[in-house]
Amino acid sequence: MPASSRKKVMVLGGGPNRIGQGIEFDYCCVHAAFALREAGYETIMVNCNPETVSTDYDTSDKLYFEPLTVEDVLAIYEKEKPEGVVVQFGGQTPLNIAGELAAAGVKILGTSPDTIDLAEDRDRFRKMMDKMGIAMPESGMAASFEEAKQIAERIGYPVMVRPSFVLGGRGMEVVHDDDMLRQYVTAAVDLAPERPILIDRFLANAVEAEADALADGVDAFVPAVMEHIELAGIHSGDSACAIPPVTLSERHIKTIEEYTLRISRELKVCGVMNIQYAICQDKVYVLEANPRASRTVPLVSKVCNISMAGIATRLMLGAKLADMNLRHKTIPHVGVKEVVLPFNMFPEVDPILGPEMRSTGEVLGMAPTFGLAYFKSQEAALSPLPLEGTVFISVTDSDKPSVLETARRFQELGFRIKATDGTCAFLQENGVKAERSYKVHESQRPNIVDEIKSKEIHLIINTPIGKMSATDDAYIRQAAIKYRVPYVTTTAAAHASVMGIAECRSGRTGVKSLQRYHLDMQG
Repeated sequence: MPASSRKKVMVLGGGPNRIGQGIEFDYCCVHAAFALREAGYETIMVNCNPETVSTDYDTSDKLYFEPLTVEDVLAIYEKEKPEGVVVQFGGQTPLNIAGELAAAGVKILGTSPDTIDLAEDRDRFRKMMDKMGIAMPESGMAASFEEAKQIAERIGYPVMVRPSFVLGGRGMEVVHDDDMLRQYVTAAVDLAPERPILIDRFLANAVEAEADALADGVDAFVPAVMEHIELAGIHSGDSACAIPPVTLSERHIKTIEEYTLRISRELKVCGVMNIQYAICQDKVYVLEANPRASRTVPLVSKVCNISMAGIATRLMLGAKLADMNLRHKTIPHVGVKEVVLPFNMFPEVDPILGPEMRSTGEVLGMAPTFGLAYFKSQEAALSPLPLEGTVFISVTDSDKPSVLETARRFQELGFRIKATDGTCAFLQENGVKAERSYKVHESQRPNIVDEIKSKEIHLIINTPIGKMSATDDAYIRQAAIKYRVPYVTTTAAAHASVMGIAECRSGRTGVKSLQRYHLDMQG
């Protein structure tokens, strides 16, 4: 097909679906194509995934079903001669080739490749945060075990270790002592001075939050801050989150918005960006910044009634936020993002969550309250919560105090509670009526696996924090998957579950269209 003489823009898609690179990015590419068409541009989509909307025949004016490699994109660029290329919406795949494309003379629209590199290079980004006086967790870079051990001793265990450039948290681990650190360094692939590992202080019991922002290089707008339900240490792509925040103070929300504005100005971001935060001991820390669309953009857009990808595209074309009259709206509902995990396809894998991303998709539950929205999100993720029956609880010693109130609430709702030896004793000492279940190694029948298999257990709460319990209770979690029993592996998710069950049983449910939610925001 010959190239037209119209002004045109090329959009790079996300390529094949994989962990860390999901269909959420395709949503952004599609809305970018729509915005470009409205602005009078011919749209050229480059993507090679047939299971996407961006590759539908009517999404863009032209589709090149080609691999997202430097050579292929350059060939299309030279043929079509577009005004520029959009790389922000396809996830990490287009970002990885943006620098080479720019070096070959391709005009990258929006945020510059150097800014993308600065944000992804943890060392450069930390220096920028230090200069701006914005807190980040203590960290260091190491190219050997001796260097890593010195940094860990200075920071204090536990620490978070990761390769310096990662996608979807691959290779990230929480390390608790020298032995685990030695194992990690020994197993590290291509560890060298030019490819070091990063070692960060692990912020224990920190609440994570994130902000998706629209920016024009001078100003920024944050539609809403998201609060993660799981505590720090779980990859953001695997954590459920609430929009707007449920427990964050107004002061911390204002701090997050202020930091987001300052960082976007310093980076000169033009388009959309995502910044991850942690609140630990009443202090806000920046964890990382991504100068691209994140997987939460579609969810924020739906909950807040704002087309983030469409607006970001207009900003890349030269529009200014000051002329768009964007304002914060009161959101009279709550949206809860929940992740879809693939563990039912891999029954031998222990389904614990950690810093390495494992989810393959996301769903959204919306309701007037957080509890109901969380309950809906679990249904959408095909892990519906029970409204009655038996709850099994087995948690580590550090989690026992925080699970106590959840257990009391389950008891008030009339649930039967079963627990393993230590958890059962703790609950009984604190006035919760609990019955003992036996672990497999205790040689008593029926044991917990027998009870799961015979459908006596309707919800499992099991928190594997630390070295030993992560392997000790794996068979419980694997049995939950095999026999399709809902399970949660964090006390925060357990608390959200009991809130959702209570609100659903109170009868405050109902079906409401997305358009109706948006009308209520305007009213």
